[in-house]
Amino acid sequence: MTVNPSLRTVDQFTQLVFDFVVIGGGTAGLAVAARLAESDPSYTVGVIEAGGLVQNDPDIDIPGHYGRNLGGSYDWHLETLPQEGLGGRTLPWPRGKCVGGTSALNYMAWNRASRDDYDAWEALGNQGWGWDSLLPFFKRSETFHPPSEKLQREFEIAHDAETFGDSGPIHISYPTSYSPSHALWHKTLNALGVETNPSHVGGSNVGVWTCVNAVEPSAARRSYSIDYATGSRNLHILTNATVDEILINQALVATGVRFTHGGVEYDVSARREVILSAGSVKSPQILELSGIGNPSVLSSAGVTVKVESPQVGENLQEHIMLATIFEVDPSLANRDDLVRDEKLSAAAKKEYATKADGPLTVLPVSLCYVPFAHSIPKNALASLYEDADKVSVFDSDKQDILRERLDGSSKLGQIEYIFDLGNWNPNFKGEEGKKYGTMLQILQYPFSVGSIHIRPSEHATAEDAPAIDPKYYEGPHGNLDMEAMKQCLQFVDKIVHTAPLSNIIRSSASPSAAALKDDKLLGDWITQNTITDWHPVGTCAMGGRAGIEGGVVDERLRVYGVHGLRVVDASVMPLQISAHIQATVYAIAEKAAHMIVEDTRSADREGRELMTKQARL
Repeated sequence: MTVNPSLRTVDQFTQLVFDFVVIGGGTAGLAVAARLAESDPSYTVGVIEAGGLVQNDPDIDIPGHYGRNLGGSYDWHLETLPQEGLGGRTLPWPRGKCVGGTSALNYMAWNRASRDDYDAWEALGNQGWGWDSLLPFFKRSETFHPPSEKLQREFEIAHDAETFGDSGPIHISYPTSYSPSHALWHKTLNALGVETNPSHVGGSNVGVWTCVNAVEPSAARRSYSIDYATGSRNLHILTNATVDEILINQALVATGVRFTHGGVEYDVSARREVILSAGSVKSPQILELSGIGNPSVLSSAGVTVKVESPQVGENLQEHIMLATIFEVDPSLANRDDLVRDEKLSAAAKKEYATKADGPLTVLPVSLCYVPFAHSIPKNALASLYEDADKVSVFDSDKQDILRERLDGSSKLGQIEYIFDLGNWNPNFKGEEGKKYGTMLQILQYPFSVGSIHIRPSEHATAEDAPAIDPKYYEGPHGNLDMEAMKQCLQFVDKIVHTAPLSNIIRSSASPSAAALKDDKLLGDWITQNTITDWHPVGTCAMGGRAGIEGGVVDERLRVYGVHGLRVVDASVMPLQISAHIQATVYAIAEKAAHMIVEDTRSADREGRELMTKQARL
């Protein structure tokens, strides 16, 4: 794909005075910037991106190349602190560093959480963030391409076209080629009492379904936030620039941004607002480098305190994932074959280039979300509920919401399962001549809660990697997650021993069948094999009724204690959701742009009215 966004040289960029400066040209940043630019041609909108512009890279554009750029040149190369709950292991935390951000690196899955997840945000006191209010912004971001009737019949693509948008920048579609195992997925889960959900983005994701993806179908290429950057004349993008701090004057007004480009430091001004869209990892880091945060964190890093905001970098929540491995029927086509066999790889490349189809369009689309009540025995679930009543890692409002989800009556998708042929476990090395399949198990509402902060230093800088501490499985609340993961692995065992999926499964490879029957062995396996699902949220959360004691921004995403500064990205989510988060991040950006335009026009109107009154005096 070739695009021509409004790129500027650093000299051109620094000659401009902006109405809005957006920090981060990623998933949310490009979306909010583009919407602001198109809302009024008189607005001058600037975007500062740390990475470069990537064009025509097959490892981004080709769907079947998903995962290849993790840890590559478009990645920040971040990792967690050593995790006590993971036996001292550190985990890589891939984050996009290019125009498009993480939307250029992710696996393209496109779904929404259940109505209750967003209504829970509103129940915390964040008015306007419930399902009904957000739905128009979900739809505004997307253009849905319905599958053909033949595809619907052949691959059980149950969907409700009315629940999707039809004119947004992000193109979403179902694949035209599928893994051989997908034909077995729906029937297997149906046999276990999990029904197919034809309206999986319509307010409940519970059930089994075929995942829609952020793929433009005519060319079978990834659709990501760069599709928002259509070259508007009033949208100006600077790449390869690292933001050092947000400029805040003595009146606590955000007036601009200081950044480094080519080793030289520059300042740019924002007449109206600075919008921080650097993501759940970088946004709290930039706030702290700008003097907004917990005084103890700032002082230990040599940063002068401008605004005491104790929740900056706190409330980190991340989906917790396990990749269980099974030996499968060796006759089945497998994505690992393309790595092993040069002839198959060459044929796949030719089919993609000539037909925009074939193995390089296959994505992991066999999804299922189930409540704990369906995947965990009643007595074990009752024990989790009792234990949840004893922990207090979240504030009381959030704690109540999470605890209620364990009472046995929840109809939410508390655990996600994805099956795909191929080995997804970075710690598992298979035997020569054998083929493997992966069942991903992903905990959707973790009790494990951590933080992201600048590191103690004489003088912290933007070049320093932040301290990422998810605290997986740590403390009594983390034990809840460990027990839930253990119990849900037993449901994985049920799935793979249920026909017709069982017909292609040869044996359990990791964990072993013996480990599934031994609590200690299973716990050890979980400790050594837990990985990130790349969905961190909450580090600059909406505070709701609790205000600055419970969050970093208000319901209009304005940073507490500072005028003219907002955060717009996944970090504002107060509670984790049951979904792959990119569709929600786009909805947040769409809603944010709408609110910013509303507030700007209201302020302009009030200013004109004041001038009129003064002129009459």
